[in-house]
Amino acid sequence: MNSVTATALAEEIGDRLKQARLNRDLTQSEVAELAGIARKTVLNAEKGKVQLNIMIAILMALDLTEHIDLFLPKQEISPLQQAKLQGKKRQRASGQRSNKNEETSE
Repeated sequence: MNSVTATALAEEIGDRLKQARLNRDLTQSEVAELAGIARKTVLNAEKGKVQLNIMIAILMALDLTEHIDLFLPKQEISPLQQAKLQGKKRQRASGQRSNKNEETSE
């Protein structure tokens, strides 16, 4: 899949949206009404030209949101990233450290 361009992949996703709509026997106008968007926006989405929030609205209208986990699985935080998020650990409390050897020698 690395040799596929972003445009080609977007068009493929658009084709899949169109096929999902046709499989549910819905028109572009019906999907647009269910998603709360214009029919032309559905047409553009099926051509692969769509904003993410519009795509999600269409997926919701087609009852396909459960497939998002297959499309982009939730990513776990790597141990390296976890360490960066924790920051530097405190080594000791701030303030004066008393040295018992100095006190006893005086």
